[in-house]
Amino acid sequence: MPTLLVRNAAVLATLDATRRELVNGGLFARDGRIEQVGPTAELPATADEVLDLAGHVVLPGLVNTHHHLYQTLTRAVPAAQDGVLFDWLKTLYPIWANLTPDAVYTSTLTGLAELALSGCTTASDHLYIYPNGCRLDDEIRAAAEIGVRFHASRGSMSLGESQGGLPPDRVVEREDFILRDTQRLIEQYHDARPGAMLRVVVAPCSPFSVTADLMRQSAALARAYGVHLHTHLAETLDEERFCLELFGLRPVAYMETLDWVGSDVWFAHSVHVNDAEIQQYAHTGCGVAHCPSSNMRLASGIAPLKKYRAAGVNVGLGCDGSASNDSSHLLAEARQALLLARVQGDPGALTARQALEHATLAGAAVLGRTDIGALAPGLCADFFAIRLDRLAYAGALHDPVAATVFCAPQTADYTVINGRVVVRQGQLTTVDLPVVIERHNHLAREMLA
Repeated sequence: MPTLLVRNAAVLATLDATRRELVNGGLFARDGRIEQVGPTAELPATADEVLDLAGHVVLPGLVNTHHHLYQTLTRAVPAAQDGVLFDWLKTLYPIWANLTPDAVYTSTLTGLAELALSGCTTASDHLYIYPNGCRLDDEIRAAAEIGVRFHASRGSMSLGESQGGLPPDRVVEREDFILRDTQRLIEQYHDARPGAMLRVVVAPCSPFSVTADLMRQSAALARAYGVHLHTHLAETLDEERFCLELFGLRPVAYMETLDWVGSDVWFAHSVHVNDAEIQQYAHTGCGVAHCPSSNMRLASGIAPLKKYRAAGVNVGLGCDGSASNDSSHLLAEARQALLLARVQGDPGALTARQALEHATLAGAAVLGRTDIGALAPGLCADFFAIRLDRLAYAGALHDPVAATVFCAPQTADYTVINGRVVVRQGQLTTVDLPVVIERHNHLAREMLA
């Protein structure tokens, strides 16, 4: 079984139970699992792969709890630059209707490459539009090539405009097919074992794009197979009005009628929730994917992160769509979370280390994982490292761990996933990135033609 030794890190932040931060620290892993974490002098002297990370800060791999990777193809589309969510969606749905299997595959390579270069080692992606023969399998193939730990969410839309939904009829699917395909994906790909590189999530898109019946049947299917459930919820006031007018209920109350509450459920955004709904999340175990950049970009509002924290709700971070963030940089998202939490007047609302916890441990909890999110014996060897002698950190060596959040977001010099070096000296090792970018841009132009 292959072994990996990391040694001489300037600071290694474990985020373990005691939150140790080790000077001149390191770790030893075997077959993708950590066996030892500690001072370099106490670790084995050799391994199959040795990374001398002198002058680097080492952190647990970041966990992305919500994304739409296909949207790398439609960044900064002029007509969608200044709209709120519903207008933004109506502008982009017709463009996304031109997606092809190659476009899904190539955009997934592109977005996951960005994420890996930002220190992300586990990513959950929500693909909910399947025109022209696109399948979730196209993303799964790309994730395996990049080498990122992947939670593939089989999203869906079934409620077209003619039935009172938001998406045009030509981009929705039949519900019987959605359920059959979701079952196929679970049976073919889902790996429930600790250390799994691939899991499948059941993920109807939103209250305004699927029917109540599909939501209920999706919940039943997920629980029959023991997989997690995910959807967008309470993102905007427009969504709240939609739910009140159509169902006579606020979004969270509507989810409760559909059996969509529990520790196997997490919601993207949850910006517009009241105190009672926050307590409901806490008591039922529902998780939240906090997407600060997207919420600011679309003027959706500010999620009540401080209240979530006080109530004990599990809150991970998400980049959200690469056309509503227009980036796939998870360390940047941790910085945005910190800044947005403070913007309403409380400089102690979120610390740098708390922001990192949302990006690691809390994100792992949201995804239902106990095998990632920290650097400790028995956990997966997922981590990233950033050189401290770069311009962005000049004068910030008083606290290198906090500097990774407070200073301008940097790319990783090393990203290691399951003991495999995916980024080495700032370069992706698993795919030919210039070729991917060229193909991606060609496909993006075709979609807009």
